[in-house]
Amino acid sequence: MSRICKDGFDKECIKEQREFYGIAYTQNILSGRWKYVILWYLKTKERRYSEIKAFLWDISQGSLTKQLRELETDGLINRKVFPEVPPRVEYSLTSKGEELIPIIDLMEEFGKKFGEHAD
Repeated sequence: MSRICKDGFDKECIKEQREFYGIAYTQNILSGRWKYVILWYLKTKERRYSEIKAFLWDISQGSLTKQLRELETDGLINRKVFPEVPPRVEYSLTSKGEELIPIIDLMEEFGKKFGEHAD
């Protein structure tokens, strides 16, 4: 029997239960309260940190920084630092991040259809 351990999936699980692994992998890289919204916000153009913070007005600076770092580590966003004073930082989607946009768009449509204020 394949197992998921504290360090992730064992190789047997990845090989034998590829469908389940795919769902769990996607869920894992998107885990975090704000990651979906950050990706959605970046889908049309690159954004500065201050723009993202203003858009997500209720998020703490620490939480936003953590979410952005995790998205960057997972290869979903690019972080570009411009050598200016003060430093300017812009975030944009990578090609891997762009691959998730259709999923996020479907989530948006599902929410519109079945959310609290659906007609």
